[in-house]
Amino acid sequence: MLQTKDIALGNTLYAKYATIYFDPNIIHKAVILYFHGGGLLYGNRNDLPEFHLNTLVNSAYIIISFDYPLAPAAKIDVILDDICCSINYYHKHSKFLIGSTLPYFLWGRSAGSYLCLLAASCGKLISAPRGIISYYGYGFLCDNWFNHPSNYYCQLPRVSEACLSKISSKIHSQGNLDTHYSTYVYARQTGNWLKLFFDDREKYFYLNYTLRSCTSLPCPLFCAHSTNDTDVPFTEFTELSQLYSAEKYITSGKIHDFDRDETAASTLRLLNSTIQFLDKLL
Repeated sequence: MLQTKDIALGNTLYAKYATIYFDPNIIHKAVILYFHGGGLLYGNRNDLPEFHLNTLVNSAYIIISFDYPLAPAAKIDVILDDICCSINYYHKHSKFLIGSTLPYFLWGRSAGSYLCLLAASCGKLISAPRGIISYYGYGFLCDNWFNHPSNYYCQLPRVSEACLSKISSKIHSQGNLDTHYSTYVYARQTGNWLKLFFDDREKYFYLNYTLRSCTSLPCPLFCAHSTNDTDVPFTEFTELSQLYSAEKYITSGKIHDFDRDETAASTLRLLNSTIQFLDKLL
């Protein structure tokens, strides 16, 4: 039976928590450290669908979902450092968190995947994960899609720059759809997304916060994407999966987070493929 436990993590920047999903009646194989999506601007650690949680926990995995600080209050250097601290916290305190020491995987959806990939490649982790699971993730490997107005988002009602004044300037990790999603729409409509989470010279972004100079990862990679993704172009997925010889799951459609439909056959196939990837690395 799926159980949850919230843990407060010491942090000087903001009130930080992790949620642990587990079945106490199962002998666990490994831990999955999860980071949510939201373009670095919205979202929260409790966004995983029940179907995903039950399927993975019933397959003998523990999931630990972490908070992380959101832009524009926090820039990418602060966000990435927080991600690495969370991963290293598990390494140092696994017995406190789960009562034992188990190998770990990284799992991110969208921006969470981007952060997992950066963390694994930056050299700041105490130990490498067994593998990385990327659902519709990216590494900013292709030009123009992220720093130009998005055709898809420009079809939505126009969002003004005034939306930014409604977001707290204090470091925080909870970005609800009704308060924060408009900042992402604004960012994609104007092509100003990068400016909201990075404020240095652009060349340093490409050097330090993309995967363009990372020729290899310390572990295998699983990538999932839809062919007509509205947020992250399929060409980005192609570059990412080819660069790291990733195992791939591809589905047709025009939805970014296509696995939001818990009843779709493609979601079941995705999770089965994910579990096969995990199991064979243990």
